[in-house]
Amino acid sequence: DAKHLVPNKMRDFFCTINLDQEEVFRTQVVEKSLSPYFGEEFYFEIPRPFQWLSFYIYDKSVLQKDLRIGKVSIKKEDLCNYTGKENWFMLQPVDSNSEVQGKVHLELKLNELITDNGSVCQQLVVQIKECHGLPLINGQNCDPYATVSLVGPSRNDQKKTKVKKKTSNPQFNETFYFEVTRSSSYTKKSQFQVEEEDIEKLEVRVDLWNNGNLVQDVFLGEIKVPVKVLRNDSFRAWYLLQPRENGNKSSKTDDLGSLRLNICYTEDCVLPSEYYTSLRNLLLKSSDVQPISASAAYILSEVCRDKYDAVLPLVRLLLHHHKLVPFVAAVAELDLKDTQEANTVFRGNSLATRCVDEMMKIVGKHYLKVTLKPVIDEICESPKPCEIDPIKLREGDNVEINMENLRYYVDKVFREIVRSSISCPTLMCDVFYSLRHLAAKRFPNDPHVQYSAVSSFVFLRFFAVAVVSPHTFHLRPHHPDAQTSRTLTLISKAIQTLGSWGSLNKSKLSSFKETFMCEFFKTFQEEKFTESVKKFLDDVSSTESKEPSGLSEPVHLKEGEMYKRAQGRTRIGKKNFKKRWFCLTSRELTYHKQQDKEPIFTIPIKNILAVEKLDENSFNKKNMFQVLHGEKPLYIQANNCVEASEWIEALCRVTRCNQKRLSFYHPSAFLNGSWLCCKATIENTVGCARCTADVPADTQIEIDGDRETERIYSLFTINMSKLQKLEEACGSIAVYQGPRKEPDDYSNFTIEDSVATFHTLKQIIDTVEKLNESHEKYQKKRSSSAKYGSE
Repeated sequence: DAKHLVPNKMRDFFCTINLDQEEVFRTQVVEKSLSPYFGEEFYFEIPRPFQWLSFYIYDKSVLQKDLRIGKVSIKKEDLCNYTGKENWFMLQPVDSNSEVQGKVHLELKLNELITDNGSVCQQLVVQIKECHGLPLINGQNCDPYATVSLVGPSRNDQKKTKVKKKTSNPQFNETFYFEVTRSSSYTKKSQFQVEEEDIEKLEVRVDLWNNGNLVQDVFLGEIKVPVKVLRNDSFRAWYLLQPRENGNKSSKTDDLGSLRLNICYTEDCVLPSEYYTSLRNLLLKSSDVQPISASAAYILSEVCRDKYDAVLPLVRLLLHHHKLVPFVAAVAELDLKDTQEANTVFRGNSLATRCVDEMMKIVGKHYLKVTLKPVIDEICESPKPCEIDPIKLREGDNVEINMENLRYYVDKVFREIVRSSISCPTLMCDVFYSLRHLAAKRFPNDPHVQYSAVSSFVFLRFFAVAVVSPHTFHLRPHHPDAQTSRTLTLISKAIQTLGSWGSLNKSKLSSFKETFMCEFFKTFQEEKFTESVKKFLDDVSSTESKEPSGLSEPVHLKEGEMYKRAQGRTRIGKKNFKKRWFCLTSRELTYHKQQDKEPIFTIPIKNILAVEKLDENSFNKKNMFQVLHGEKPLYIQANNCVEASEWIEALCRVTRCNQKRLSFYHPSAFLNGSWLCCKATIENTVGCARCTADVPADTQIEIDGDRETERIYSLFTINMSKLQKLEEACGSIAVYQGPRKEPDDYSNFTIEDSVATFHTLKQIIDTVEKLNESHEKYQKKRSSSAKYGSE
């Protein structure tokens, strides 16, 4: 959210998330507010190098261009200082001199020349080779040129490259020569050295500009290199473009307002797969370790300050290797040992409940979409008043009508849920089956506990949470408005109550804190709803295979608006790009003129031969990729780099098992009778570059097991002192079997078997230390190959 925004009057605001200058996400517009609450969450992989993560607040305008009020920009290196916690940031003014993006490739060299009179002088040679990743200007590729200057206290020699048209990756390949002025104290003794007083104050400055033709040129960034670093050496390097020195320093000191952000940024250096074999095996055999508290996976959750840090990579890794169900069963059994009352099973935030929560989020996405999306769309797009709290009723509201509206929505959501068991993923059913039987075994005299064990997850922690936060589960694109959000909260409360075993009996209803909810539930027939819940829970906790009809439904994977190049039709002899709505399911890729319209082009998934990026030089457009199928390639332009990466990954994942996948492709387009990449003149000739999906290391398909293992290694490294402390505690318990001494050292840890836990800890520490050595070697190799000024 933001507060105290200027101008000091109620306006419509929205916020964008940018990688450097490229917008990758935008929030909904919050109307008529000075302190807008956005409440939106964005999770994304970063597909390219970047310098700044920026957040811009805009004042929405109907007739004119949206006005940028201010920004928060965080340097990549500083993101770790803010990760995992909420921070208020003061908005900074938006200054064109600070809005930079991209990098430039230079070669610098100092030559020694002998003049006609025999004296030695220095010549500086600057070759500007190319730039990469320059920003779009007004949504279009820029027309860049560069100025190259040699700057000193008393000189400013400037030269200029040619303008390159419509490209974000210009190839300049121009060389400029500058004479280095000699000192008057020049003597023969230093004829082969550059004198200090000449060099110390000189620097090479390269400025990138967009040629404005009839309007003012736009600054794109600059780099400065002191000449003294060259000496008599020469080198080439990539330099990240920087803001001007006066960039971000505005004469205005007005308070523009502030923005609250919760950023979670992780960066991992993933080594080749073989380096992780020992740690991966140690984690995967966790479910076989007795007791489970002595396993590597359990110890990971014990030493992490926040269990969620451990749960996410752990669940993904175990899921990837089909080891999740036995591990969840083992930790759930340990959880139940500490549960004294049947009506509190799986109600806390333990390792078992966190693992099941995360598993449901990962494997239950489509299940939620097919079950809840239609009714959630109805509630959000045609909302009816549902407030039944007398204190919150607005003037003119009728509580009886509102109660009828709420009952209509609750009945509809409940009906969709209890009819949905056929769509419940098999993995979720397997986990629920284990939980149900473990709970019944722990409390054999309670006939209801087997149901409450499952309902505490599927109703309370899955469906009810998705109803109240549909945007978080991708059921809606944005956070709903305040009134709709309140309606969803009331529906969610109702679903929790209806799904909680026995909550509708009269003694339970009387314990409601909110009397208006108690009155609302008196209208429900207990037996009818209890029977529906019981049948649904029986179905989703059964290991029996589902009916074939459930498997025949196509799984909806991704949709969104992008641009595609016309495949045959032309306009004035030139193929054009058109905005289309794309939809990807497990069966086909389609595009439509508009959302919810009939498809105008369909590619069956089985016919897709490859999905690859397309070089920008094909059409002078960024973020393009190609779908190769039986006919001509389908060329698609995404709206930003994150969207392009997500579509390529989704398409690669769903087509990975196609038998006729290509091994080679053309990175550029076939235009004017030849392929731009290899100059071949036959359109159906074999590709000139190897497909990236043919090389597993180059593309992420499903879960990247090595990446998850690297994340776990990082967590163990961060918490090494706790591991060592736990190891000492196990050692002292094993040696001294009497009363524990100094319990504060390890009282927060679960140590059931000190010998087994000690053995696992030693393996973890040894494995992590070996990986430390591998990382150090890599970093040393990387450092030795890095050059001054390079990224």
